[in-house]
Amino acid sequence: MAALKGYGLCSMDSALQFPCPKLFNGYKRRSSKWVSPKAAVVPNFHLPMRSLEVKNRTNTDDIKALRVITAIKTPYLPDGRFDLEAYDDLVNIQIQNGAEGVIVGGTTGEGQLMSWDEHIMLIGHTVNCFGGSIKVIGNTGSNSTREAIHATEQGFAVGMHAALHINPYYGKTSIEGLIAHFQSVLHMGPTIIYNVPGRTGQDIPPRAIFKLSQNPNLAGVKECVGNKRVEEYTENGVVVWSGNDDECHDSRWDYGATGVISVTSNLVPGLMRKLMFEGRNSSLNSKLLPLMAWLFHEPNPIGINTALAQLGVSRPVFRLPYVPLPLSKRLEFVKLVKEIGREHFVGEKDVQALDDDDFILIGRY
Repeated sequence: MAALKGYGLCSMDSALQFPCPKLFNGYKRRSSKWVSPKAAVVPNFHLPMRSLEVKNRTNTDDIKALRVITAIKTPYLPDGRFDLEAYDDLVNIQIQNGAEGVIVGGTTGEGQLMSWDEHIMLIGHTVNCFGGSIKVIGNTGSNSTREAIHATEQGFAVGMHAALHINPYYGKTSIEGLIAHFQSVLHMGPTIIYNVPGRTGQDIPPRAIFKLSQNPNLAGVKECVGNKRVEEYTENGVVVWSGNDDECHDSRWDYGATGVISVTSNLVPGLMRKLMFEGRNSSLNSKLLPLMAWLFHEPNPIGINTALAQLGVSRPVFRLPYVPLPLSKRLEFVKLVKEIGREHFVGEKDVQALDDDDFILIGRY
């Protein structure tokens, strides 16, 4: 029987043949250790994702200058798919009210519940429709370095202006491993590092950020630890956005933060812009603090999802494991809207409490 190159053929019958080690004079021939081809072990190796073309890439300084970045909500249809019409309306409202950037597929946008196909599609859609009017920052971070690299290559390939990267969560690593993880993606384009120990279980220490800041692509840090950490960075020339809405006013005007990456700006983008652009305004900040507290009564994005449904700008559809706030909290929101002024909130419909039966919870999507 003729042998295939590198193999003999073992056969139990003439119709079924199996590759087997090549025989030589009746003995198994000793051969060098077999090494799998790269295409078999590297996902999508045949797709050249990385581009060396940089003339149309966003300058990192353009990202550093942004003051109001909205972590945009992702709305859903009743079958759990993206509601792109509602999404487009939300982004347009942000643009009209002065937001300068959007985080696509972040915690608020529920990137953690998306497939990577959905994730990259939504980044590309946002760039295609709005990239000329607002900076699109794709959340392409992961606790897997391999996934973070591939998603970031794809994100920049579809035109995002910057990437948002979280530190590896759950399967935490050493500080040296954390630095190596970020260095694996920083060379691709402008990058914001996101420090939120409450979600990752691990703080990114300043010494790691100072090391990474040697790379010119580090735009800055979204910092959730507090204003003392913000001040430590700003005093050392590192750009910081407050990741805590309830601290952002003081972060901006007392501790040197450039601005905020905000959940609240989904609801009141004009007021959040005023808070970041028009100088210290303790009165406005105090007026917004009860709304911010309400939004984070349960883990984000539960509050923002409930609020946008009550305002009629997104359908009351939740991808599990998120469920709406209870009726008592929904009634509180109605009161908050009236106290702050309906005219400051997104959408045009009257705010409603909604009944429990109005909400759709999707487990398969």
